[in-house]
Formats: sequence, structure tokens, C-alpha cells
Amino acid sequence: MLSQQPSMTPQEYVQQKTAASGSSFYYAFMFLPAQRRAAITAFYAFCREIDDVVDDAVDPGVAASKLAWWQAEVAQAFAGKPSHPVLLALMPIAADYKIEESHLQAVIEGCQMDLNQTRYLDYPGLQRYCHLVAGVVGEVAANIFGQTQAATTLYAHKLGLALQLTNIIRDVGEDARRGRIYLPMSEMQLFEVKAHEVLKGVYSERFTALMQFQARRAQGLYDEALALLPAADRRSQKPGLMMASIYRTLLTEIEHEKFQVLHQRISLTPLRKLWLAWKVQALGRI
Repeated sequence: MLSQQPSMTPQEYVQQKTAASGSSFYYAFMFLPAQRRAAITAFYAFCREIDDVVDDAVDPGVAASKLAWWQAEVAQAFAGKPSHPVLLALMPIAADYKIEESHLQAVIEGCQMDLNQTRYLDYPGLQRYCHLVAGVVGEVAANIFGQTQAATTLYAHKLGLALQLTNIIRDVGEDARRGRIYLPMSEMQLFEVKAHEVLKGVYSERFTALMQFQARRAQGLYDEALALLPAADRRSQKPGLMMASIYRTLLTEIEHEKFQVLHQRISLTPLRKLWLAWKVQALGRI
């Protein structure tokens, strides 16, 4: 399981893992104080490691074994015996930012769902998945950023859901090529979109209407999340607001592109992400 180069420290490993992902999260981390940046970088690198097990899987059995290894490694780490570079980087600062074993195990559980489930019957079922892979991540991140108000946890979970639904909208085609459809089956039926059409990359007015419905839900969740953020924590939660700005801009871009997501991955340029993050840092709002 170890892919650490001999000369690389755990801190260098997680930094490289995070930077190499090309994720929008990287731009939000840049403005944090050094210790908080180190904590979120290590935690995000852990999430990437787990996500990569599923995304890179050729054999589901091998992927399941790797996730089982990670479950044991996390338990070992919280028992004081970490061995993987991401946990060697994370464990010394976990207690400072209220990162618990249950948080990391939830992320693994969410990725196990990806191995066992390629369809979601309805939106509540999808929400359970989003809670594990995004809501819990948002909760941990809010603590690392410097949460002081209990209500900020609700904001973090709601924002995590909005971000994950944006990911799902962006990645419909990419996920379909892996045999996965995250759009709720009940809603696909409502708009008369067939699974084989999504899997084959077939556009239609019905598909566009379905995606408009998904986008309206996500936009509404961004509004709900921002309304839940206590004023006392707005300053500390700037990195989350940066993510909201970047992802909401991406969602608007996808809407402008008429949801042409089956054959391509629509994205923002690194410069635009940096600009959006800087605006939140400078102005304190989206």
C-alpha cells in the first residue's frame, strides 16, 4: 500500500498528493495559516488515497481488499501505530482539530458504496452516500478551518452536499464510462431518461430537463448552506466559501454549456479558480 519515495517525508508526500490532484480544494488551502494548511492537506490527501482506490480499480475484489486494509490502518493509526505517509502526517495533529476515527472510517464506507452500488433508487438514498463522502468531509474541514459555533456543522454538511451534487452533475459522462449513474433512478423515470441513454452518451431534451432539475437543487443547497453559516464563523470558514464560489461558478458554467457533460468534463481554468479564491479572501464573501 505504501507508495512513498524513500527520501520523502510524510508532509512532503501529502503536499505532493494534494497538488497532483489538480483539485479546486488546493486553491482554498493556499490562504490558510501554516498549521491549519498542514492539517487540511493531510486530511485531503487521505480522502484522495481512498477515492483513488475506487477510481483506479480494475478488479473490484482487489479494491475491496485495499479498502479493508485502509480500515485496519486507520484503526491502527488511532491506536498509536500509523504506517502510511498520510496518517503519519495526519495523526500528530488529529486531536488538535477534533478529527476522529469515525470520520475517516465514514469516508472509507462511502467509497465502499461505490464498489457495491452503481445506481441510486431515489434522492434520499443518494443523500446517504453524499453524507459519507462529502458531508463528513465538510464537518472535518470546518473544524480544521477554525469553527467556533455549533451551527457551523450544519452549514458544513449542507455545503458538502451541494459540492458533491455539483461533482455528480459535472461527472455524469465520466461516471457512466465506469458503469456508474449517480442520478436518482426515480428522477430519471420522472423525466423519461433511460439508463442506456446515459451510458451511451445520448443527449436529448429530456436529459437536459433532468439536469436542469439537478442543477436547481444544487443551487438551492448553496443558498441554504450560506444562510446557515453563523456570522461569527464567516471569517474562519473562508476556505469553504472559496470552494462554494469555485464550484457554484462551475455549475453555472455547465448550465451555460447546456449540460454537455456526457462526452466531456467541463472545468474552470486554474487561473479562474485562483481569482475566485482570492476574491473571497479579499472581500470575505462570494
